[in-house]
Amino acid sequence: MDAKVTQNLSYPYQEPPAPAQAIEVAPGVHWIRMPLPFQLDHINLWLLEDEDGWTVIDTGYSRDEVRELWQQLMTEVMGGRPVKRVIATHCHPDHVGMAEWLTQRFDCELRMTEAEYLMANLARNDIGIGDIEARVAFFRQHGLRNGRSKSLAARGNYYRRGVPGLPNHFHRMFEGQAVGINGRSWEVILAHGHSPDHAALFCEELNVLISGDQILPRITPNVSVWHIEPDGNPIRYYLDSLEKFRHLPEDVLVCPAHGRVFTGLHHRIDVLITHHQERLNEVAEACQEPKCAAELLEVIFRRELDLHQLNFAMGEAIAHLNYLAKDGVLNRELDPDGNYRFQLSTTDE
Repeated sequence: MDAKVTQNLSYPYQEPPAPAQAIEVAPGVHWIRMPLPFQLDHINLWLLEDEDGWTVIDTGYSRDEVRELWQQLMTEVMGGRPVKRVIATHCHPDHVGMAEWLTQRFDCELRMTEAEYLMANLARNDIGIGDIEARVAFFRQHGLRNGRSKSLAARGNYYRRGVPGLPNHFHRMFEGQAVGINGRSWEVILAHGHSPDHAALFCEELNVLISGDQILPRITPNVSVWHIEPDGNPIRYYLDSLEKFRHLPEDVLVCPAHGRVFTGLHHRIDVLITHHQERLNEVAEACQEPKCAAELLEVIFRRELDLHQLNFAMGEAIAHLNYLAKDGVLNRELDPDGNYRFQLSTTDE
C-alpha cells in the first residue's frame, strides 16, 4: 500500500472501507465505517480479533440502516464469531448508540469510563446535558435570541434518538489500565474537554492508537461548555490532554473516529494546538467592545450553521470566552438584559 501524504500526515489507505466491509490496518485490527444522519456523515469503528470472537470499539448511531450493516458484517466479515465485549470511547451517540443492541445480542459486557457511562444515562433521561430547556436557557444568557433558541428547544432530547437504550451495567475503565485483547495489551489513555473522560487505546506491540474523537486528521473535535458546568474551561482540558499523547511514537498508526487512518501524530497535535490558539486570538481581538457568545459565532465558524451545528457552536463559543476570561485576557460582566458579555481587559497604568 502506498501512503498518501497531506500536510505532513501520511494516509496509508486512500479510500475508507465500503459499507459492511472492513480493512485490516494492523494484525487483528479491522477498520469499519457506519453512516451518520448529520453533515459529518460517518463514524469509524474498530473490530479487534479476540481469540474465538471479537472486541468492538465504538458502535455507531442507533438507526435501522446501522443495524442492517452490523448484521451484514457479522455474516460477511466477522464469520459468525461472537462479540465478546464492547468498548465505548465516550458517551456521544455515534459512539455508544448501538451498545445496548450489541451487548444484548451477544450477552456480552460494555466497557466505558465511569463518567462517560453516567453522563450517557443522564442525557438519555432528560437530566444533566439531556435537559434541553436548561441548555437553551443557558444559551439565551449568552445572547442567543429570536427563533434560533426556540428552534433548539423544539428539537427535544435528540440524544435519546441516537441512544434509545443502554446496558444497565458496565465494566469501568481507568487511566493507565491495560486491557488485554487477543493476547496483546492496550493501554487506556484518558482525555478531557471533548467529553468528560474520553478513553483512547494504545497498543505498543502493534504501534496503534485508537484515538476516538480526541485526535482527528482533518477536523477538530467539538469542545463545548455545557450548562451543568457553566464556568468550565474545556479548551484548557482538551489542550492539556493532547500533551498526554506526546510520548507515543511519531509513526504510531492513528485510528480516528472520523476521517482516515494516518501517521504523523506529533505534527497533528501541533496543528490542533495552533488552531485553537488562532481562534482564541481572533475571539480576543473581536472583544474590543463587549460581546456575547452568540455575536461571535461568525468569528469562530465561517459557514452557515444548521440547528445541530448551532447547538455545538454555541457551546464552543462559550468555551473560547471562558478560556480567555480565566486567563485574564477578557472580563465578563452581566449586562442589564441578563446577558453575559466579554471585553478585553484593560490595565491601569
